[in-house]
Amino acid sequence: MDIIGDALNIPKILLIGENTQAGTYILRIRLEVSIELQFGRFKKGKLISLPAGDYTYVGSALSEKGSTSLARRLVRHATRSADKPPHIIRQEMIHQFRKYHLGPPNPLPKSKKTLFWNIDYLLDLKETEIINIIAIRSTARLENTISEFLESNPDTHIIEKSLGANDSPRNTHVLRVKEDDNWWESIAESLRTTYNLNQ
Repeated sequence: MDIIGDALNIPKILLIGENTQAGTYILRIRLEVSIELQFGRFKKGKLISLPAGDYTYVGSALSEKGSTSLARRLVRHATRSADKPPHIIRQEMIHQFRKYHLGPPNPLPKSKKTLFWNIDYLLDLKETEIINIIAIRSTARLENTISEFLESNPDTHIIEKSLGANDSPRNTHVLRVKEDDNWWESIAESLRTTYNLNQ
């Protein structure tokens, strides 16, 4: 397991698993203010109340190359639309992905970002920042089992059933979570041991 973090030992980017370009990931997203947000056409554009705090999003990118590879998908998430500045973590992601041979030398999107997935509408706001990433390098389809694992955690909360899970509406991939660095670190260790992921 490679841990890429800061001097406080609170990892910003955590890479777990095999030497592959595909994988499943969890974003930790901080929302600075309470808002109401439409997640595109999710539930016919329903306004959803989001209290300020931390959220997680589970996604996957299971191709070995192209826009659906792990590094390119993660860099896309850290990019905002139009001329909005990217998430602060994006430059560090690019640097660390190069160091660990994850993705192409330049994983930046080839064209301006168009909002498409539910999560795009949250990540495009200036009031949000991706503050941590867990990336599991594996070709296995782990997205739904990891989302179920997080849903069952006592420190997570479903804000809207099936949010962020268009391909598997019985799951919920966007959750409100406890604002606690120790909780976040414990989730990474639990995932590694629960799913027998290689170190």
